[in-house]
Amino acid sequence: MGFAVATAVDLVALLAGWHLGHVLAKPLLMPLLAAYVLSRGAPRLLVAALLFGWGGDLALLLDAEAAFLVGMGSFAVGHVCYLVLFARRPAHPLLGGAYALALAGTVALLWGDLPAGLRIPVAGYSLLLTAMAFRSGALGVRAGAGGALFLLSDTLIAAGVAGWPQLPRPDFWVMATYAAAQYLLATRATGATPAAGRTARGAGVR
Repeated sequence: MGFAVATAVDLVALLAGWHLGHVLAKPLLMPLLAAYVLSRGAPRLLVAALLFGWGGDLALLLDAEAAFLVGMGSFAVGHVCYLVLFARRPAHPLLGGAYALALAGTVALLWGDLPAGLRIPVAGYSLLLTAMAFRSGALGVRAGAGGALFLLSDTLIAAGVAGWPQLPRPDFWVMATYAAAQYLLATRATGATPAAGRTARGAGVR
């Protein structure tokens, strides 16, 4: 699968400090994942979510505050697509409480260390992202893990913007959690796992 190959190239490039490899591989991730799930009957909202994620990926390749805001806006629209996609299924209220506490604590801790011009946008984006992560759990453990990893990935980015201490090779951890998150969300939303695909083909279901 092309997405897996591109992800591996991107992560190895980040570990090796090969910036050009990251610049070449990262823009391929979401189009390849979108093509993969689209070939398996993915709903349009899911494809839109992935393509808006692609827009965010491209913007975040540029090291500028304006590009960061554009990227965050593109990801935000992708989260709205996910929210609409997940809206028909109920999610556990206790999970909602846990995510609400995580949101409040994270924003409170980050607030004073974020650049002043980013505080309100980051808080608003965090609310939308946390809502998506919570609602993803309505599709089961697989999608719920994807939502949680997406939240973790973007929290790592926000911590970096706030100037907090970072893990070694922070971009590697951001991309590893992000790629896993999008894959888990996308494949669960379409049932596009290898096992599901075999079952569908065997049953004659599109």
